[in-house]
Amino acid sequence: MSWPALYAQLVGVNRHSTSLGKIWLSVLFIFRVMVLVVAAESVWGDEQSDFTCNTLQPGCENVCYDQFFPVSHIRLWCLQLVFVSTPTLMVSMYVAYRNHSDKRRLLQGQEDEMESLKKRRLPISGALWWTYLCSLVVRLLFEGGFMYALYVVYDGFQMPRLVQCHQWPCPNLVDCFISRPTEKTIFTVFMATASSICIVLNMAELVYLVSKALPK
Repeated sequence: MSWPALYAQLVGVNRHSTSLGKIWLSVLFIFRVMVLVVAAESVWGDEQSDFTCNTLQPGCENVCYDQFFPVSHIRLWCLQLVFVSTPTLMVSMYVAYRNHSDKRRLLQGQEDEMESLKKRRLPISGALWWTYLCSLVVRLLFEGGFMYALYVVYDGFQMPRLVQCHQWPCPNLVDCFISRPTEKTIFTVFMATASSICIVLNMAELVYLVSKALPK
């Protein structure tokens, strides 16, 4: 996945965002994408190789690992970031459509106006207001859905040191040990906190847009 390419797309949309939208993008890439790429991937790099169980039964360790890690934290966070960023591209598509429509109205040879058209900032009103509002609602649904999935799948945000498994072909109830559980708990709580901050920013931006649209 090319995070710089996604960042470039979102920065282009950010020109038409509110101040809260600009803060959201900074939090998304500095405290979530950067931490995920630079630190979190190395922390979870040994999650399967160092997942050990007190049995030599072939296949038991793999089955127990799959029971506790049905989805990798890293893959879940990557999916969350992609899904959360995608609604913003709705705004980008609308802005591109507006620019294309306005270009067709301009006469050929008016290069100055064509150049200013690319750099202009559209006011958040009319159809753009509805597009922006829908993108915020969808973004909030994705954020909340992934947070709920992470909590349900792993029964909270704390990584246990010991998990017990009784799945075939394990001969009996076996104990399995997770590597660096404290460090993984810290990163999980950090990522959940960053996601919560993004949810608060999205809700604040939603309230701001609605309040600005109400008649005074």
